[in-house]
Parts: sequence; C-alpha cells; structure tokens
Amino acid sequence: MDRKELMDIFNKQPRIGALGTSNKLGDVNVAVFGSPRMVDENTVVMGIGENRSSRNLQRNPKAVFIVMEPGSTPAEWKGARIYLEAVDMETTGPFYEDIKRNIAKVAGQQAAEAIHAAIRFKITEVRPIIDRV
Repeated sequence: MDRKELMDIFNKQPRIGALGTSNKLGDVNVAVFGSPRMVDENTVVMGIGENRSSRNLQRNPKAVFIVMEPGSTPAEWKGARIYLEAVDMETTGPFYEDIKRNIAKVAGQQAAEAIHAAIRFKITEVRPIIDRV
C-alpha cells in the first residue's frame, strides 16, 4: 500500500484504530484512539490524555498504530500497521492548541479538555494489516 492510500484509510472517519506502546521494561499497552491523524506521508499527530500510553511514550518513544477498515472477510480488510517514533510531545503552545481545537470539533469540548499533550510522530515503517507470506 502506498502512503497516499494509507492516508486515505488512516484519516477516514469512522475507522478502527489502536495504539500499542511499551515502557522501558517492555510492559505493553494497547488502547483505542480516535484522534490520530496522518498529516503527510511521514507524520502522524495526535492528542493524548494523562494515561498509560502517555507515560509509556515519555519513557519509550516507539509505538505502533494499527488502522483497520473491515471487509466482509478478513482477507478483504483494508488497513496497515504503522510503526512510529515520537519526535515531540507538547503540553502548551500552538501545536497543542491546534490539536485540542481539532478534537473539540470532532469529539466535543469535554474530549478536548481531557487532552494533556499533543504528540508528533515520524513514521518509521508501514506493514500490511495481514502478512501474506
């Protein structure tokens, strides 16, 4: 899947997406997130509350986001596993405020108020949702 096709699936709403993170000890966490957006072919941004995923990313910047668009059978599902590395996490400033504004538009003011940080990730690898090897 090329990155332009990935952006279409990634940014489509509604869609199913989950972020996997781990701490420095390798303890893993996965959580459903609606706010991640792929803003260009190499960058994902999202808002995050004060939670386990946030704490993990502060200690280990590597993560994976899986995005899925179900089909009638698993072989017809669209999506990808997007490997990420957090390059910055802001709790104030224009980027943070922009993320909160966008979340308020999509999910409401209460959801926006729960945002503790705005994160910018670089995409390090993209793999198919299902390996067919």
